[in-house]
Amino acid sequence: MEIVAKILIAAVALEHLYILWMEMFAWETKGKEVFKSALPPEMFKPTKGLAANQGLYNGFLAAGLLWTFLIKDPEWQTNIALFFLGCVAIAGIYGAVSATKKIFFVQALPAILAIVAVLLK
Repeated sequence: MEIVAKILIAAVALEHLYILWMEMFAWETKGKEVFKSALPPEMFKPTKGLAANQGLYNGFLAAGLLWTFLIKDPEWQTNIALFFLGCVAIAGIYGAVSATKKIFFVQALPAILAIVAVLLK
C-alpha cells in the first residue's frame, strides 16, 4: 500500500503543478477551456491576476506534497502528506460547492483516495 500511496501523492502533486501552470501562465487560453462553464468568457482577462495568485497557492500544495518524498522520518512524512492532502481535499470540496461539481472528482477525490492509501500503509 505504501507504493500506491506514493503514486497517488505524486499524481496529486503533478495535477497541482498543472493547475499552477494553467492559472499562472495559460489562464486566458487553457483556463478558459477548463472553466468555461464556471466563468463567462469576458471574465478571464480581468481575473488573470486573481487566477495567477490561485495558481501560486496550488504550487505551494504541490511543493508540500513533493516535499514528503524527501522526508526520512516515516511519522513526519505521513503527517506532512496528510496535511497537504487534506488541504487539497478541502480546496476541492469548496471548489465543487462554489464553482463546479467537476472539481470534486478532479481535485478532491484523488486527494481523498491518497489520504486513505496513506492511512492504510
